[in-house]
Amino acid sequence: MDVALLYFDDCPNWKLADQRLAAIAVECPDVVVTRRRVETVDEAERLGFHGSPSILVGGVDVFAGPGAEVGLSCRLYPTPDGLAGAPTMEQLRAKFDVAVA
Repeated sequence: MDVALLYFDDCPNWKLADQRLAAIAVECPDVVVTRRRVETVDEAERLGFHGSPSILVGGVDVFAGPGAEVGLSCRLYPTPDGLAGAPTMEQLRAKFDVAVA
């Protein structure tokens, strides 16, 4: 399964998402994670970048809701413990299970 982590350098949250994705890749050898730095607003618009970090499975942002804004900003994710800068391991696993189904 192809998973892409889109981020920009000024947002520290992508590093936590990267650590979690790396841990999942160890658990599931079929998960291949690539990283892509988004550097400009034009690039963000072209990619449909919904903020850093964005996680795409098969080219689809699996956490983007309808009307999600595009741009160079830090992204927040609703988690069971409140808003956070990255999805939880359980949320990531659930999205990957859905993508596989």
